[in-house]
Parts: sequence; structure tokens; C-alpha cells
Amino acid sequence: MSTDTDLELRLRRRFNAPVERVWRAWTEPQALMRWFGPAETREVLLAETDLRVGGAYHIGFATEDGLAHYARGQYREVQPQRKLVFTWTWRDAPQETSLITLTFTPADHGTDLDFLQTPFVDEATRDSHGSGWAGAMDRLAADLAGAAQAPSRPR
Repeated sequence: MSTDTDLELRLRRRFNAPVERVWRAWTEPQALMRWFGPAETREVLLAETDLRVGGAYHIGFATEDGLAHYARGQYREVQPQRKLVFTWTWRDAPQETSLITLTFTPADHGTDLDFLQTPFVDEATRDSHGSGWAGAMDRLAADLAGAAQAPSRPR
């Protein structure tokens, strides 16, 4: 499957937490279990990390519609509390692999996180990821603030 190398997703977010906490939120399984997934996440099902260049991660979450979503990838660059680069592949779309780069920068009483994901097969896929990651960043902000919302219960 071809990808459009010009299609990228860039997000920038300031978190009111030190770099060390934001880094751990992205790299430690226990932390990922508290926040990972888009806004409509009901439960994080799985978070495994082997945080080293060449190491793998595997993550899964269930959304309000009852569907389970799993992604996995490999760490390409690990600069503790500065930069994390990893591949991203959905279990249900193994032919579509992208690269995510996270850059962590200390900011006034917090952390600036720069997020880049590329390439995408088309604009719709990029836009869907943009919505999902924006919701995930909201969940992360709530978790870092110590006010993570309890997952809603199935109806």
C-alpha cells in the first residue's frame, strides 16, 4: 500500500508537569494504563514497553462502542526526557506503518511536547489520527494534573 510522504500530523501541547513525569507517562506501562487512548476510550487493555532502541511496545484500548484497538511498534530513538521515536502499526492495518517522533522540552513550570506522525495513506487517515491523538493528549493532561476522569462504564 502506498503512503503520501507529504501527509503528516503535527501537534504541540504544553503540560503542567515536569518533563520527567511526561516522559514516564509515555514510557512506563503503569502510567500508560491510566491515560492512553482517544477521548472515547473506555479502558486501556494492555501496555507493554521495552524502552531501548530496537525494543518493542504493544498497546491496546477499548472504546465506548465496545471495539478493541491494538497498536505495536519498535523504538527507533530513545533519548531519556528529550526525544522518543517509534514506529506505529495498527494490528488491523499492518500494511500501514508510520513513524512518531515526540520531543520533550522543559517550559515554564511544565513541559512542551511536540508530536509528529508521518506518513499517512491519505488525508482521512491523518485527520482520524489527529482527532484520536488530540483526545489522548486531553486524557494525558487530566492524568498529569491528578484529575484523570474515571472511565465511564458500559451502558
